[in-house]
Amino acid sequence: MTLTALRDDALAATADGFALRLGLPWIRSLPIASLAGLHVEIDGDTVTPLQVDVNGRQVEASALADEAAWWFLQDRLIVRGDRGVGAGAHRVIVSFDLVIPYLQIRPDGPLTLPFRIERTLVTDAAPAAPLSPVIDPHTGAPVLAPRGSARDDTTPPDLPAAWSLTASAFNWTPEVILAERAATDIAAGIIADGIAEAIEVEPGQLWRSFPEPDAAEVEALRETLEALGGRVSIVGASLDDWLPGSRRRDEEERLAFLVPQLKDARRMGALGVRLPIGQAGEPLLRKVRPLLHDLDLVLFEEIQGQQTPGSASAGVAIDTIGLIDDPHIRLLVDVSMLMPSVPESYLEQLQRGGVALELITRLRNEWRDPATVEAIVDLLRSGGVPPQIHTLYMDMLVRFGRSDATVLRSILPLVGAFHLKFWDLDDADGRVSEPIRDLGALLAPTAFAGTLTSEWGGHEWLDADPSEMTRAHLALARGALAAGSRPLA
Repeated sequence: MTLTALRDDALAATADGFALRLGLPWIRSLPIASLAGLHVEIDGDTVTPLQVDVNGRQVEASALADEAAWWFLQDRLIVRGDRGVGAGAHRVIVSFDLVIPYLQIRPDGPLTLPFRIERTLVTDAAPAAPLSPVIDPHTGAPVLAPRGSARDDTTPPDLPAAWSLTASAFNWTPEVILAERAATDIAAGIIADGIAEAIEVEPGQLWRSFPEPDAAEVEALRETLEALGGRVSIVGASLDDWLPGSRRRDEEERLAFLVPQLKDARRMGALGVRLPIGQAGEPLLRKVRPLLHDLDLVLFEEIQGQQTPGSASAGVAIDTIGLIDDPHIRLLVDVSMLMPSVPESYLEQLQRGGVALELITRLRNEWRDPATVEAIVDLLRSGGVPPQIHTLYMDMLVRFGRSDATVLRSILPLVGAFHLKFWDLDDADGRVSEPIRDLGALLAPTAFAGTLTSEWGGHEWLDADPSEMTRAHLALARGALAAGSRPLA
């Protein structure tokens, strides 16, 4: 993520020590118990004990595992210690583990990510000034169009009426984390700015009351979007399988965690909710199926990146969806499966991070060669990946796919939606448009009816305006889909 967990105004002096404002370095809200092993150094001194403000109380950092509160994405935790910090600059190091309760990486527990953030901070620094609104020179009033953007008055190419181009509010994640505007206002702004008429949303980014948002808040967002002529398409649901202490929820607990999110999706007027492929599992899918019918919702299971219909991680789940054979349970395909090459902006980050030019050249020229995968894994196993880019490096083994669009043919009858994932807008050799054009050609002779959503993943390393990026990508995607869907002369 381009936004650091320690911002310029993170360090403040208090009467008995310091307060450190710590941002959540993740993409959605998490239980506060997810924060483990918190360690703070100031000018080389380890500070202990540490307290964290939780709902008006100060809790020992070591006792956070016993807390039921949640860490909202737009909030910063206040970490307190008794070491004095005088005026001026101080070298601050914060390290901790972050437990991701909805992602499993090993049989006996969830994914745990180590973080180490080091910055020089000035005591009681003023926060960065918020961005100035764009002012209409004629009226003197703020305008809705984002800075630097321009409306395209050309007639867009036609798409089949059943294909709906939408945008994901996930594209605005860095702006949500920055918290200069409420997350719901940012989501509504996508519609107000004319970027899309429908949006995917992530409840874990929208409401402090997640995972059971207040019904009035949910309905207020729906009413706001409707007043702007927009709507919610799909809701990114979460299934937090793991509780503190690495205890896995049983099936009834998993269902109880998911049901409020389904009801909220219905309140938002969404057509469905989204989960990772295979996470629900057949028993839960069968348990939740009657409620999906009652609410008239589709549960989409998303396949992306290195996953393919024939892969071990996705094949069984796809077979299960086919076996259940219910239009209320469908696949969502992310075109990150179909990447012809690695984004140049990503390669630049790897090279800056210390990856050898030899491997960079290989990634640039031989991405789909199986031997390239071996080279990626070999460097990882050797310990040669610099720690500061370890998470970014893993994208090549998880989030970046190497398949051709033809691998989708066998599963198209089960697909109800697509993510048009993009990382940057460098379309040299069709690296962005080619998978979308191939998808258009694949869908044209079918009866596909559903959403195709612009989803930007590159904000993890690119500091760019999400409105400009999404608007430009939607235009590119519309053109590529139209070109692919036209019959050959």
